[in-house]
Amino acid sequence: MGCGASSQKDAVGGPRRRPGSVGDVVVFLPGLRVPRSVDLAQALGGRLDRSIVERLSVLRARVVEMAMQESAAALKPRRKMAAARHGSSTASLLQALEDYLPILLGLVKEGSTLRHTVQFTWTNQEDNAAEETTMADAWYEVLSVLHLMAMVCLLQANTLLLPRSYGDGYAPRVSGESRRATVDVFLKAAGYLACAIRHVIPQIPPELRRQLPVDLVEGNLKALSLQALGQGVDMQLGLAIDSPKATLAVKRRLACEMVKYWQQVQESIPDLPGSDGWGKKHRLFVKWKYAEAKAAAYYFHGLILDEGNTEKSHGMAIAALQASEEFLKESKRVSEAFHATPPTSRSPTPFGTAKYMFDKIPKDASSKVRINQDLYAQEKVIGTPPPLPDFALALMPEDYDLPPLDPLWNKEDRRQ
Repeated sequence: MGCGASSQKDAVGGPRRRPGSVGDVVVFLPGLRVPRSVDLAQALGGRLDRSIVERLSVLRARVVEMAMQESAAALKPRRKMAAARHGSSTASLLQALEDYLPILLGLVKEGSTLRHTVQFTWTNQEDNAAEETTMADAWYEVLSVLHLMAMVCLLQANTLLLPRSYGDGYAPRVSGESRRATVDVFLKAAGYLACAIRHVIPQIPPELRRQLPVDLVEGNLKALSLQALGQGVDMQLGLAIDSPKATLAVKRRLACEMVKYWQQVQESIPDLPGSDGWGKKHRLFVKWKYAEAKAAAYYFHGLILDEGNTEKSHGMAIAALQASEEFLKESKRVSEAFHATPPTSRSPTPFGTAKYMFDKIPKDASSKVRINQDLYAQEKVIGTPPPLPDFALALMPEDYDLPPLDPLWNKEDRRQ
């Protein structure tokens, strides 16, 4: 049976310094978990064909090196000019992880006696800046790899959503092409996490699950998957806002779906360490995006209600628009708190849904109130916001299953 242990020592000889700033943040992720080197030849030598041990060692060493480099880069403020280069490095890390999984899965194949042979160690970001978790269970390694694959996707999405200059005389901006591309990246991240929840977590005994770092507990995996879907819908809504063909009904539906995703994130996310900057920052990000989603949903709901011909529908419209304005103010306050929480971050120029909301909600809410006051001779429109429509969630994680075993394991089976 595998065992788990946590340590406050960093593998390179001392506690890591918590970063002062992580630069521009559109997509939040709670740091990168990084694997530590392990002597696979010593642990598996004599028990496996040499070619398998060598391939495992080479592929894992590549992941360790690239993940450490990426983690260091992710904790530094990035210049916009470095975005393309950073995108290339994350793609390379993702490919290295995908190459590693098929050979790793041989350690947990049915009938294998090697599952608990290797002590796998990873450092965790959201628990504590210098905490390591070691478990002698290859399923823990598989879970950690899938989690890192998802986090790398979120890093890619953040890079895609940073404003960039296109040399056309206009100010730096986030293109529609980049926003469309991030939807696929978000779905891929959610797919990796859904696979971890569906196929890997059940393989880990309950007593070991209780020792998992907070990054890997099932509630956090589910919350991060839903978070990716919520931000994917946000991109879809922004594109719909830009499209003259998208109706108010379409925009309202997307906004209401976004609210449901973020509500489910809040319900799924575990109690993160309150004293730790990453945990506090993560909670604030969810609160910010939830308020922003409600601002959008009540805004479009209010506009549709205002199309009615009765005093009641107009009153409900005003209540919805006033609610959208309050949620927009709340989202702005929480956003500022999020960026000010260590490790501090910056908010790029708003685009898509957020920019539209900041431009439209204050103007439309005040003008609609004034019009209806004149129409119905009311000094003040007071009312509880009407309930939002309940739509089924349309955006789902990309289908992802664990890959087949590396063909080298067939050679091992024949040897046995």
